[in-house]
Amino acid sequence: MMTAERLEARAASLAALIEKKLRVKGDGLEAKLRRGRRRMPAKVRREAERLVEAQRFADHPKLRMQVDAGALEASYARCARWLKGVDLKKRRREAALNLLTVNAFNLLAVGSGFVAYLVWAGHL
Repeated sequence: MMTAERLEARAASLAALIEKKLRVKGDGLEAKLRRGRRRMPAKVRREAERLVEAQRFADHPKLRMQVDAGALEASYARCARWLKGVDLKKRRREAALNLLTVNAFNLLAVGSGFVAYLVWAGHL
């Protein structure tokens, strides 16, 4: 059985990692998960949601007995491992390159469509 203090410490640690690595603001782990929903893979998000659910159970004496401490430790470890592997510079660089690629393709498509129109209209 995991104590409420240890569970709160794990949740606070995970919330701090999310704020640091994903730049998500919020008050507590649940709010940060809600705001950073799309920035995390679904498997990692589900693991973190287990911790949030266990936090809700920790206040109730009978429900606290249903919490599996081993599974929560494994969930915390998986989430922390993924978050520690996040590289902010690489994510920003990839986002900038994706934006440039999409804009270059759109410019090429519009330009070729314009040239095709000019040929079709007989101006070229």
